[in-house]
Amino acid sequence: MVFCFTVPGPKPLTVRVLPHTLNPMAAAAAAAPALSLAEAAPVTAVLAPGPTPSRTFRRRSSVAASRRPALKCHHSRPLTAVAAAAAAAAAAGDSKSAGVFHGECFVVGDNIDTDQIIPAEHLTLVPSKPDEYRKLGSFAFVGLPTAAYPTPFVAPGEETTRYAVIIGGANFGCGSSREHAPVALGAAGARAVVAEGYARIFFRNSVATGEVYPLELADTGAWKECKTGDVVTVELDNCVMINHTSGKQYKLKPIGDAGPVIEAGGIFAYARKTGMIASKSA
Repeated sequence: MVFCFTVPGPKPLTVRVLPHTLNPMAAAAAAAPALSLAEAAPVTAVLAPGPTPSRTFRRRSSVAASRRPALKCHHSRPLTAVAAAAAAAAAAGDSKSAGVFHGECFVVGDNIDTDQIIPAEHLTLVPSKPDEYRKLGSFAFVGLPTAAYPTPFVAPGEETTRYAVIIGGANFGCGSSREHAPVALGAAGARAVVAEGYARIFFRNSVATGEVYPLELADTGAWKECKTGDVVTVELDNCVMINHTSGKQYKLKPIGDAGPVIEAGGIFAYARKTGMIASKSA
């Protein structure tokens, strides 16, 4: 049996996928009746324009939200009184569903490419396998030059990071199309990336996999003013990032229609949740 997916556009494209190439999540989605263009529009509109996701996306990069690791809290240094108070206030809302992400931030600059996020030699790892998913997280950002970034995103010997939020400059996620890039960040425990701008393919893959929120700054200069280790809170509903260490606030652009897709756990989970394809129990 071959499953066919129709992607709308000026020239509609039909993608043929063999069942054995799909992970369980994708297979459940594929088993449902084919979507019409009208039915698929609400989902594909979030990701368009851009190229059709690759077969390896369906095979390797669609990971259930329940497999994401809980963010580890490391206390190698004491929090300031302001940060400690902010942590207590945000403790109840430190989850994706609450729309509030709180913790330390990891700061990078402009033009962070996908090879720096997850080098090509680690792309053989299959995220749909729990052990390999965790291992993928341990390699997040290992491609960054140590001279410029002496603090590792994931400490040696660990599989998850202490940093809940990544702050970047312009053109974050540029370079090769690599679905493993947002998956690696999510597997490490990151909740959101806050950057001045994104490469389109990284933004699309972040939404499609549901691993991290790719949030765009309305203000510029955050990555120059924030420092790795600063304690921040990101509030989706209020479109703001608060740096409790410096006391500064930064406006964010609304995530829009991509928000519900990410919150659901990715494109297939969203389609099942909204009844566009059959649920696993159907």
